[in-house]
Amino acid sequence: MSQLNSVRSDARKESGLLLLFVGLMLSMLLAALNQMILSTALPTIVGELNGVDQMLWVITAYILAATIVMPIYGKLGDLVGRKSLLLLAIAIFMAGSVVGGLAPNMEWLIAGRAVQGLGGGGLMILSQAIIADVVPARERGKYMGAMGGVFAFASVAGPLLGGWFTEGPGWRWMFWINMPLGVLAIVVVLFFLHLPARERVHPHVDVAGMVLLAIATTSLVLVGTWGGTQYPWLSTQILGLFALAVITGALFVAVERRAKEPILPMNLFRERNFVLTTAGGLLIGVTMFGAIGYLPTYLQMVTGASATNAGLLMIPMMGALILTSTGSGVLVSKTGRYKWMPIVGSVGVSVALLLLSTITPTTPVWLICVFIAIMGAGLGLSMQILVLIVQNTFPNRVVGTATASNNYFRQIGATLGSAVIGSLFTARVGELLLERLPAGGTALQGGANSLTPELVNALPEALQLPIIQSYNDALTPLFLYMAPLGVMAAILLAFVHEKALSTVIERDTRVEREAGIAPDPAQTNAVS
Repeated sequence: MSQLNSVRSDARKESGLLLLFVGLMLSMLLAALNQMILSTALPTIVGELNGVDQMLWVITAYILAATIVMPIYGKLGDLVGRKSLLLLAIAIFMAGSVVGGLAPNMEWLIAGRAVQGLGGGGLMILSQAIIADVVPARERGKYMGAMGGVFAFASVAGPLLGGWFTEGPGWRWMFWINMPLGVLAIVVVLFFLHLPARERVHPHVDVAGMVLLAIATTSLVLVGTWGGTQYPWLSTQILGLFALAVITGALFVAVERRAKEPILPMNLFRERNFVLTTAGGLLIGVTMFGAIGYLPTYLQMVTGASATNAGLLMIPMMGALILTSTGSGVLVSKTGRYKWMPIVGSVGVSVALLLLSTITPTTPVWLICVFIAIMGAGLGLSMQILVLIVQNTFPNRVVGTATASNNYFRQIGATLGSAVIGSLFTARVGELLLERLPAGGTALQGGANSLTPELVNALPEALQLPIIQSYNDALTPLFLYMAPLGVMAAILLAFVHEKALSTVIERDTRVEREAGIAPDPAQTNAVS
C-alpha cells in the first residue's frame, strides 16, 4: 500500500510539474514571439508610418528595455520570490501591447515596444529561474531544451503570424493577440505555479546600481545605433556617449562591490564557467539577432516573397533549432555530458553566416533555406546549454541572479548586434538607393523611406532591379563580418570545465530546511 501511495504521489508531483512547465512556456512564448513577430511586418509598418529611417528602433527598443531589467528581475526574484514578479511582468507586457496596438506614429510604436520589453525581460528570466527552483540540474536539460524549442517556434511562428496579420486583419493585431495570451498566462501562473516557501526578508533594493546599469547599457546601445548614421563615429555625440558608458560602467562596478544586495554581484565573475559562457553567449547573441532580425526583410525585398511566405521560409531554421535544442536537452539528462554541444553549435553558426554572405538575388530560395537551417541547428546546440552550465555553477539561492546576469550579457550582444547591424544595413541601403535610383528615388511616391514589398513588386523592372540589388548588397557583407564571432565563441567555450550536473536542488534558507523542503547544506554538497 505504501508503495502504491508513493507511486500516486510521484504521479501527482509529475502532473503538477507538467502544468507548471506549460505555464512557464506560455510566459516565455509571449516574450519570444514579440522579439520576432514584427520582422516580416516591419517593411509594411515603417512604410505606412513613413519611418524607414527609424526601422531599427522598433526591434532595438524591445531588446534594450528587456536587457536593462533582466538583472533587476533576477535579483528581486532571489530576494522576494518569483511568482508575484512573473505576474507583474505579464501585466507590464500587456500594457505595452496596448500602446503598440494604438500607436498613431513611429514614436508611439517604439514607446510601446519599449514597455513590452520591460515586461518581456522578466518573462524570459523568471521562467528559466523558476525551472531551477523545482528541477535538479541533471534533469533540467530536457526542460531547458524544450524552452529552447519555444524560442525556435517563436522565431518562425512570429514572422509567420506577423505576415498573416499584415496581409489579413492588419499589423496592429500583432499587439492585440497578446491580450488573450497574457490573460491565459496569468490564470495558469495563479493556479498552477506553487514554489517552495521562502524566508521572509526585507530586501535592500540596489537603486544606485539599477540607475547606473540602465545609463551604461543605454549609452552603449546608442553608440551602436547612432554611430555612422545619425552622427559620425568620431563625432562629439558618439564619443561622449561612449565615455558616458565607460564612466557609468566603472561607477556601477564600484557601487556593486559595496552594495548589500547587488543586482549583478561581482563575485559571479570569480567562476570561470560563468565568465566563459557569458562571453560566448554575448558573441552568439550578436550573430543571432544581427542576422535573423533582418532576414525576413531581405526575403521580402529581394526574393519577392510575401510577408506570410517570408515567415514560412524561416521554418527550416525552426525545425533545426527545435531538433537540436530538445535533442541536446534529452542527451544531457541521459549522459550528463554537455561541453561539446555549444562548441559545435558556435562553429555551426559561423558556417551558416559564411554561407549566407554568398547569397545573391539569383540564389535559389531552397538553398537560402538550407543555410538558415544550419544556423538554427547551431543555435539549438548553444542557447539553453549555456544557461544550464551557469545554473549548475551556483546554488539555488542565487540562481536567479546568475541566470539573469548571463542573459543580460547575451542580450547586450543581441542589442548591439541588432543595433549595429541594423544601423549599418539602414545606412548602406539609403546610400545605395540614392546612388542607383533615378533622381535618388525622389520619383517614387513617398520617397525611398516609404518603400514596401508591395510597392517594389508593382514597380517597373528598371526601378525594381536597383532596389533589390541595393538590399542584397547592403546586408550580405554584414553576414561575413559576423562569421568570426562564432569561431571566437567556440574557442572560449573550449575552456569550460565540465562540472558534473547536480542531482539535487541546493537550497539553504532556514524556512525551507525547517519545512523539510530542502536538505541540510552539508548533505546537499556531499551529494552534489
